Amino acid sequence: MAQNRNKLIELFISNISNSIVHEILEKSMIGEIISDKYRRELTASFEIAKRYREKINPSATPFPETDIVYIKSKIINRVMAELNTRISKGYKNIDLDLVEVLTENALINTKIKRRKEGTDF
Repeated sequence: MAQNRNKLIELFISNISNSIVHEILEKSMIGEIISDKYRRELTASFEIAKRYREKINPSATPFPETDIVYIKSKIINRVMAELNTRISKGYKNIDLDLVEVLTENALINTKIKRRKEGTDF
């Protein structure tokens, strides 16, 4: 079961990372037609990630802190790598400061991490 769980975590990380990348790309394309494509991709990837999250363990069961730290760091690394690749290809207006905030929001929205009291995200 541990191997299967690790595989599901990796699939979750891949899909949630893709969702975050496309959310940042959508924000960088304000007013452009292509932003609709990014919006659809981020929605599809996020929904797939939520399904993988449910397969890892029930959403009512919290993740161990070590898993949360591992998942968060992997997501941030993947998103930063992809966005830096896009920047090197000539993409403009990409805000790398959004990576951490959107990662935190994604972990809370998929119930990997609980919302801290007194925070707005």
